[in-house]
Amino acid sequence: MSRLLLLDGHSLAYRAFFALPVENFSTTTGQSTNGVYGFTSMLINVLRDEVPTHLAVAFDRSRQTFRTQEYAEYKAGRAKTPSEFVGQVDLVKEVLDALRIQHLEADGYEADDIIATLTAQARAEGMEVLICSGDRDALQLVDERTTVLYPVRGVSEMWRMTPSAVEEKYGVPPERYSDLAALVGESSDNLPGVPGVGPKTAAKWITQFGDLSGIVDHADQLTGKAGQATRDHLDQVLRNRRLNQLVGDVELPVTVADLEVKGWDREEVHRVFDGLEFRVLRERLFATLESAETEAEEGIEVQGTHLGAGEVAAWLEEHAGPDQRCALVVHADPRTTAGPGGAAGLGMAGEEHGAYVDLLELTTEDERALAAYLADPARPKVLHDGKGQLASLEARGLPVEGVVSDTALAAYLERPDQRSYDLADLSLRYLRRELRLDDEPGDQGTLDLTFGDDEADRSAARAAMVHARAVHDLSLALDELADDEQQRLLRDVELPLVGVLRRMEQAGIAVDLDALEGLEREFADAMAQAQQDAWAAIDDDSINLGSPKQLQVVLFETLGLPKTRRTKTGYTTDADALVGLYAQTEHPFLEALLRHRDKSRLRVTAEGLIKSVADDGRIHTTYQQTIAATGRLSSTEPNLQNIPIRTEEGRRLREVFVVGRDGATELDYESLLSADYSQIEMRIMAHLSGDEGLIEAFRTGEDLHRFVGSRVFGVEPQDVTAEMRSKVKAMSYGLAYGLSAFGLSKQLGISTGEAKELMEDYFERFGGVRDYLRDVVAEARRSGFTETILGRRRHLPDLTSDNRQRREMAERMALNAPIQGSAADLIKIAMLRTEAALREAGAKSRMLLQVHDELVLEVAPGEQEQVETIVREQMGAAADLTVPLDVSIGVGRTWHDAAH
Repeated sequence: MSRLLLLDGHSLAYRAFFALPVENFSTTTGQSTNGVYGFTSMLINVLRDEVPTHLAVAFDRSRQTFRTQEYAEYKAGRAKTPSEFVGQVDLVKEVLDALRIQHLEADGYEADDIIATLTAQARAEGMEVLICSGDRDALQLVDERTTVLYPVRGVSEMWRMTPSAVEEKYGVPPERYSDLAALVGESSDNLPGVPGVGPKTAAKWITQFGDLSGIVDHADQLTGKAGQATRDHLDQVLRNRRLNQLVGDVELPVTVADLEVKGWDREEVHRVFDGLEFRVLRERLFATLESAETEAEEGIEVQGTHLGAGEVAAWLEEHAGPDQRCALVVHADPRTTAGPGGAAGLGMAGEEHGAYVDLLELTTEDERALAAYLADPARPKVLHDGKGQLASLEARGLPVEGVVSDTALAAYLERPDQRSYDLADLSLRYLRRELRLDDEPGDQGTLDLTFGDDEADRSAARAAMVHARAVHDLSLALDELADDEQQRLLRDVELPLVGVLRRMEQAGIAVDLDALEGLEREFADAMAQAQQDAWAAIDDDSINLGSPKQLQVVLFETLGLPKTRRTKTGYTTDADALVGLYAQTEHPFLEALLRHRDKSRLRVTAEGLIKSVADDGRIHTTYQQTIAATGRLSSTEPNLQNIPIRTEEGRRLREVFVVGRDGATELDYESLLSADYSQIEMRIMAHLSGDEGLIEAFRTGEDLHRFVGSRVFGVEPQDVTAEMRSKVKAMSYGLAYGLSAFGLSKQLGISTGEAKELMEDYFERFGGVRDYLRDVVAEARRSGFTETILGRRRHLPDLTSDNRQRREMAERMALNAPIQGSAADLIKIAMLRTEAALREAGAKSRMLLQVHDELVLEVAPGEQEQVETIVREQMGAAADLTVPLDVSIGVGRTWHDAAH
């Protein structure tokens, strides 16, 4: 039997909004996504569980319907839509469009009326109907073939409201539910019930007299106060019945036959989920649902063989020469211990033929041939996310040169907002071929894999060659898409940086473990003291300071403090709200609570660092090149770019990072050197805007914010007060991030009017900045993307969105992307130039860390002056700007001591 699934979009998205904490669901650009996330999660579950053949989602178009025309107070009691929910319905519709799910609206009607109309059509066609809605009016549609899925816990748990379930809960059959609701009323619709008449009384009368008409006809037989109240309110009851009765003949642009489930648009799903930053949810979607659309024209076919003893050199000569691109995929066997990931095998794919080499059973001759090929820069090689694979090969004594492409990096430059660069996804996107590993080798072409008796070995070899073929063909497809600037960025920046980052990761940074453990204990003690102080402030030692519910009771009931922003679970106790509350009240409990949270964060950070110290006494972070859309590098396991430095206690964490020794060469280093760019983003702003005032400030070497403050406030530089300088500094940086007058007013604690006047004064004196900020958005709207100084692009399709919130966020991104992206480009160029200069000079000093605009190096004995000169020169020459690049350098035994 055909099965039609109908969903009430507004009802479910609104429930999802309140089921998931808004503070935990937002994009990096500030768009709240808890409602659309919860709705999409529920949608995936219900599609998986119910497997409909036909599908549609209905939405309310506006609150103005035929019901409000009859009764102006209809739904008038509803609270104002939370600002964080505004725009999320449009995002839900974007998800539905990507999944090719029909969504419908109708002027003058509600979503339930559309559902009722489609239900009537489906019944006439003999279809089974499932209605997913949090609106109880839908219960009147339930019958033997129509079930309502009613969410009772957010959108994760649903009741199946069948005819028997409705009657059991409400005492009347589904077709009489609207009669019951007319008598009892519906608070969510602002339909008042009869005073004194509850569900049990209403159900008893309906059973006794058959329906609402029977009750009206026998109103004189209704006894007691409830009976009299019903007679007094009959007009109201009948009006309720007219308003809650769903309309089953709304004129729609489609019929149920048009609602057949279609294959979703995988490419559009990637685009939408990238923008919403739904990485985990996307993985769930792909793992849970099968698209009816033919996602791939074919699988990955490979003609390949396992190379036996003495066959490696001949294969490489024929298929991997100087004019033949060859893809490499390392098979990392966890059973081996040689090198990171245990490189056990190597899959290769040339233009036509593939091969697999067992690295654990290489003959001397084969190993010599393979090593010569891998180390030859004239023989082009391509990999996918190759940093770890290159490290594995190098650890086995097989260093690789001649890498001309990395398909993960190439795809990142093509679409930097994508959240996943998985090879299978990219193969589908760019090749329209599916990276599947079927049991039958023939499905991927002819594979000569009859070696050995171990099926696991054969499967590993097959997988490595199939993946290598995908990497080879994907690299060619991405080459065709890339323009000259993107090719240059890949060739001259991102690919060379892979080696630099690999060496930095291998080096790591030394840690004074005793000091770190001592610091962790100190933070733990301070955390315990803060807890005691908090308990003492309220004379109650039973409160769990980590429980939002208990904190709500203490703050807003026991202490009676001013209410914060309301959420479904009460009034928020997030950090921003508590800081604002403490500024208002200065209550000692709040001071201790905030101190407890701060110490807790520091302790967690210290604990994470302790766990990350390797056997060599050093922490080896992992750098990622494809995470930040602006081009910035990110650090993980652990994130060393996130070591707090804005507080004195946070800076103390940097004291445990110390100068160390190289275990391989037994070289004891002398010091750590920290170098960073001074006011890099403002210098880039001056260069891009061409504003003569900013350029003059940097060229004269004056304090930038004092110089700007003197212009804005019309005073001499020496008369610029600390408050003036602070205001100008906040505004200068804020403008590059699209800061509004309202945002500036909140940041500085001044009125919006004063902030607006301050911005106007700023723009009057620095007109080049005003013009640049205006023109960069206009140009991005025209072209669809922004560009950095080096031509790194960020596509911003939302600049033309009908959704005001998304459009405004895209405008802020258009302001920031060229500046922050150019800063990212410059530090990458600086890293490449610095390492090259150190090598050329024969220095033993080495780079250890990159943290946004800062480089940290370990300096060998006697090389400090030489390294300082190299770093200052190479960082300063990373780009030719109209203003000088100022580099600040500090040296010390610890990272903290090297601060400047």
